[in-house]
Amino acid sequence: MNGSILIIDDDDKLRQVLREYLAEYGHTILELSDGVKAAETVLQQKPDIVLLDVMMPKMDGFEVLRDIRSVSKTPVIMLTAKGEDSDRIVGLELGADDYIPKPFNPRELLARIRAVLRRVQEQSVEPEKTVNPDVIEVGGIVLDTARQSLLVDDSSHELSSAEFNLMSVFMNHPDIVLSRDKLMNMAWGRDYEAYDRTIDVHVSKLRTLLKAHPAHAHRIRTVWGSGYKFLADA
Repeated sequence: MNGSILIIDDDDKLRQVLREYLAEYGHTILELSDGVKAAETVLQQKPDIVLLDVMMPKMDGFEVLRDIRSVSKTPVIMLTAKGEDSDRIVGLELGADDYIPKPFNPRELLARIRAVLRRVQEQSVEPEKTVNPDVIEVGGIVLDTARQSLLVDDSSHELSSAEFNLMSVFMNHPDIVLSRDKLMNMAWGRDYEAYDRTIDVHVSKLRTLLKAHPAHAHRIRTVWGSGYKFLADA
């Protein structure tokens, strides 16, 4: 579970604390004091995960996240001093895998890092056995597990790790109502503690993607009081 971690934060003292603490658990630490070269560093150094501060000079964390997501699917945990729900939702919508508000306990951060790395490295849901084990097909929608992309009406859409895990659960369990808790457990593991709106945000992103294809615009249904259901047929 040990891996390389890129810390992007303008707080020198915090970077030092995190560097020393995370290194004790076998992680290799990379550091940037701002996000100007973040995307370039991610491409060149290929960290296993990024810890990204929101409030930084030159470029805020949301801008940096956009740059990273334009070139890489590397997992990103946002570090934010802002507690407003809107800021957390923006981060998730831009492709963050998790967030943790400052100030935080380093032990909690380590647990979140391990949870994200675990769900990236290990598939929580085993793909159904098909002719091609790298492909899941339901009702004309194809999930390419090797490329982590979704094929809809001959258009390919790259998915973030969170979106991919969630879509895997939906497509492996068509026409079954799944509660928010069950979706989180199946997609990200039972040790994953998420903000209440996390599932809703990722479902919204998948719905937006599918709405670009009218025949599949209503494949993910809300079952009020119960959760969500992915329809096998449009």
